[in-house]
Amino acid sequence: MLSFVPRQVAEMPWQIICITIAIASFGVIVLYSAAGGSVSPWAGTHALRFTVFLTMALVIRMFSENFIKLWTYPGYIVFAVLLLMVELVGAVKGGSQRWIDLGFIRLQPSEFMKPLVVLAIARFYELLPIGQARSWGAIWPPLLLIGIPWFLVMTQPDLGTSIAVMIGGVTVMFLAGVPLRLFIGAGVAGAAFVPFAFFFLLKEYQQNRVLTFLDPESDPLGTGYHISQSKIAIGSGGIGGKGYLQGSQSHLDYLPEGHTDFVFATMAEEWGLIGGLVVIGLFALLLRWATSVSLNAPSRFGKLAGGGLTMTIFFYIAINLLMVMGLAPVVGIPLPFLSYGGSSMMTIMICIGLLMGIERSTRQGSGSGGRVVG
Repeated sequence: MLSFVPRQVAEMPWQIICITIAIASFGVIVLYSAAGGSVSPWAGTHALRFTVFLTMALVIRMFSENFIKLWTYPGYIVFAVLLLMVELVGAVKGGSQRWIDLGFIRLQPSEFMKPLVVLAIARFYELLPIGQARSWGAIWPPLLLIGIPWFLVMTQPDLGTSIAVMIGGVTVMFLAGVPLRLFIGAGVAGAAFVPFAFFFLLKEYQQNRVLTFLDPESDPLGTGYHISQSKIAIGSGGIGGKGYLQGSQSHLDYLPEGHTDFVFATMAEEWGLIGGLVVIGLFALLLRWATSVSLNAPSRFGKLAGGGLTMTIFFYIAINLLMVMGLAPVVGIPLPFLSYGGSSMMTIMICIGLLMGIERSTRQGSGSGGRVVG
């Protein structure tokens, strides 16, 4: 780096900053087209939100690992209480009760629980002697840390967020050395529990989403409409796409939620396979960076938290792409930095800010040591 560049600027994580800016900028371009060639109502707000949340991530990056560990459990408790308050006084929108209306902002506590569950379980295993990772005492507390927010989020109901909370926490447990046979046993038990969950826990619209996934052509104008139109939009884009601002499926309102959950279909129609590969390539670079941060972290907490945060980001990307292609049920998971929406972008940027902080600790050699048991 040139000598006249300030050290603080030279040490900024420019690799991930540039990657996220590139994805979010493409998102602004796609949302501009989705609005029929207008900055409002989505593109301008999307750019502003990204700027704010990127700044927030850079602030989080400056927090020391000790500071994060100090506030992990208090933060978990606060937002667990807020999740309970959602059930009591939460605002209802779209048939779901997920927000607390504070007047100046609608707070969605479940979004904060995604990284907090990861941090809380990573902190638990850091304090636990490595040799005890296979004992029952090393298993039930993390399951409780996952189970409380999972249950509260499921009652809202929000299937996608509840799965994201579970995936991040379970990933940390796996990386901490919990025996593989327990995951296999839990998988078998979960498979046996599926019929009960389908008939007694899922709402009717959630059951319809699963049935639509299994047979999307059974009701192409009803429950299968989203998936059918999404696949038509992606397929009609071909190799090079129809051209910018030329997407008929989104512009003629055939594609529902073309600016949120199905924004990838909106993009693929106009930019084709080439545009899709560019987006997936940028996400691959983001995940490669996040994985590298986790592997190179000097402390056990950094390794475990980094792995869980990386999986949380991967979950968003993978489930959304599978969903819009008809390879997974529609569960309302947006595509990071492309989909319009503040809550999901905030969650992803919190994860990235924490990962940048772990990377900063690695560079400064301020970690406390430790290793992950495989």
